[in-house]
Amino acid sequence: MRILVTGCAGFIGSHLCEHFLNLGEEVTGIDNFITGNKKNVELLKKYRNFKFFELDVCDVVELPERYDIIYHLASPASPKQYYNYQLETMLANSYGTKNLLEKAKKDGSVFVFASTSEVYGDPLIHPQREDYNGNVNPIGERSVYDESKRFGEALCMVFFRKFDLDVRIARIFNTYGPRMDIDDGRVIPNFMVQALKNLPLTIYGDGNQTRSFCYIDDMVEALKRMGVKSNLKGEVINLGNPKEIRIIELAEIIEKLVNRKLEKKFLPLPKDDPQRRCPNIEKAKKVLDWEPKVEFEEGLQKTLDYFRMVLDEKI
Repeated sequence: MRILVTGCAGFIGSHLCEHFLNLGEEVTGIDNFITGNKKNVELLKKYRNFKFFELDVCDVVELPERYDIIYHLASPASPKQYYNYQLETMLANSYGTKNLLEKAKKDGSVFVFASTSEVYGDPLIHPQREDYNGNVNPIGERSVYDESKRFGEALCMVFFRKFDLDVRIARIFNTYGPRMDIDDGRVIPNFMVQALKNLPLTIYGDGNQTRSFCYIDDMVEALKRMGVKSNLKGEVINLGNPKEIRIIELAEIIEKLVNRKLEKKFLPLPKDDPQRRCPNIEKAKKVLDWEPKVEFEEGLQKTLDYFRMVLDEKI
């Protein structure tokens, strides 16, 4: 198969490329390095079956090959990133998505759109199912990401209904693992860097808000199945770990892993920050025959080892 992955220099994108490359597939990656890491691309370039184009998906006009599957992951993904690159985020998920949908239409490709749990906003039902329309603030600060992903989903469904394009929408919940940016700004990188530096753990709100965390290997397996399995045209599927954990509990687990007690620094909760976030993955179990397998502390230890290595390199 020939597979195109946008955002290939990013955390999830680089792992997805590597997975397919190890299976012997021909993979082409696109990234403009706004938030991607050039080291990830250098790693991928070691594979003979990898090609790379430094491009912005909003500028993509013509690519030289036909692709069997197009994975669109190009977008800033953490609050810190999309606050810094607001217009770029909105355009990548709107105009960039249209460019890639046109390419998929021309090639007859399967198109997998990397959406997000953020489309549910601060949800009023728990856990979140795919038929829940969300509780979002369309003009808040987070809307640059939330609403651009919601628009991207709507655009995908236009191409599905109007052109019978084989689109699949993956609503990705919190994912963690090696290759996360140490300055990502999300809770696991924040806690790990702070713990390794023996700094206070910054907790927003009272720490009783919940998240669910899926290890990268599990997420990549789910995304692979989203692209290669048949009879998924037009499907929207939650991908994530259904185990819900309070942020204050996560802080305690991190303390256990680094074997030290750390000071807690409580800060105001950001506006529109969801109080609970947890996927219902019954659909993924049924149609993808998938559910997470990596135990949380096992994945955290691997991630902590990675952050320790990165920090050691910076010394």
